[in-house]
Amino acid sequence: MARAWLLIIVAGLFETGFAVTLKLSQGFTRLWPTVGFCVFALASFGLLTLSLKKLEVGPAYAVWTGIGASGTAIYGMAFLGDLVSPLKIVSITLVIVGTVGLQLSGSAREPAPGGSGTAAAGKS
Repeated sequence: MARAWLLIIVAGLFETGFAVTLKLSQGFTRLWPTVGFCVFALASFGLLTLSLKKLEVGPAYAVWTGIGASGTAIYGMAFLGDLVSPLKIVSITLVIVGTVGLQLSGSAREPAPGGSGTAAAGKS
C-alpha cells in the first residue's frame, strides 16, 4: 500500500510537470516543451494507473490532482510570474491539507477476484 501511495505522489509531481510544460509549449507550437508534456503526461497517467491496482479511485484521484494543482500553482508563482496573494496561499494550503487527509483516510483495498475491486462489479 505504501508503494501505491508513493506512485501517486510521483504521478502528482509528473502532473505538475505536464501542466507547466503545456503552458511552456505555447499551444504545442514549441517542440521541446511539447515533447516534455508528452513524457510527463505518459509518466503521470502510467503511475496513476499502476497505483489504482491497490487504491480506491476517489481518494487516489483526489490526491493525484491535489498534488498536481498545488504543485502547478506553486511553480507558477515561483517561476512563471503568476500572481501571489494571501488567499491563493491559503487555498493551496487547504488543498494540501485535504490531500494529506485523504491519504491518511486508509483508502487501500484488496483487489477482488478478477481484478474488479468491488463486490458490485459485473452487475448491471
